[in-house]
Amino acid sequence: MLRYEGSIWRPPSEARSLILQATVGCSHNACIFCVSYKQKKYRVRGAEGIKSDLDSLPSSYKERVSRVFLADGNALAMATSEFLHTLNLLRKELPALERTGVYAYAKDVRDKSVEDLKELHEAGLGIVYLGLETGDDELLRWARKGIDSAENISACKKIRQSGIPISLTIILGLGGLENSERHAKATAQVLNEIDPEYVGALTLMTPLGTHIHELVKSKEFIPMNPMDILRELKILVENLELSNCIFRTNHASNYLPIRGVLNSDKESILEMLSETIDNGDTSNFRPGYLRGL
Repeated sequence: MLRYEGSIWRPPSEARSLILQATVGCSHNACIFCVSYKQKKYRVRGAEGIKSDLDSLPSSYKERVSRVFLADGNALAMATSEFLHTLNLLRKELPALERTGVYAYAKDVRDKSVEDLKELHEAGLGIVYLGLETGDDELLRWARKGIDSAENISACKKIRQSGIPISLTIILGLGGLENSERHAKATAQVLNEIDPEYVGALTLMTPLGTHIHELVKSKEFIPMNPMDILRELKILVENLELSNCIFRTNHASNYLPIRGVLNSDKESILEMLSETIDNGDTSNFRPGYLRGL
């Protein structure tokens, strides 16, 4: 029986993965919009912690595991040697394992060379999920992200150069209506420079316990309405020039689920957005109770 420490978060695409806590919490843990790890102090469990988890699972289950997601907020912060030890352990204990995924933070990548990342890839690291959030440096500072767009670009290019697929998340509505167009265009510019394999767009949520919740409460920040969010998304897509990127808005925070490949599906996505916006059509919106994250 696995005993997780606190709440566990994972990407939508890791829904069927075995989730193991290689680290607890987030090494940054300062973003104004994130409540996920506020009650945790960051520490590394590493291979020793993973071994105790695997020992608690029956062999019949372990033999069927094909994917693992290593929580928590940024397991890539582990030292390369410890990460390799962990990946080698997973490969030994899980004979059907095909891919291991992790969340990452750009500063975690700064201290790893391309060769380090290549070693991790060869040992089984099959995808990295990184929160880009925005391409606008002013908004990154305001959101207390702790990095700028140049650092995000450098980290992502290093991951891509190592051969590891990368999945980036951006946050619609992060700048509010006043900064919406600037946020969308700057984010598109950064995404174009990275040219990732996957991009997932989330919509800003303001849960209790976050600094942005306090800003909303004091009316210092006013969240955008659904149609304004879609207008921002349309500006983003209009400015994207990507090679072969799977683009999704399937996260529970989003109003309108969209899936396509950019840029091949760019026109059809823009057409859907235009029709929805122009007609004020909310029939395809995700019900509000399903967005209650």
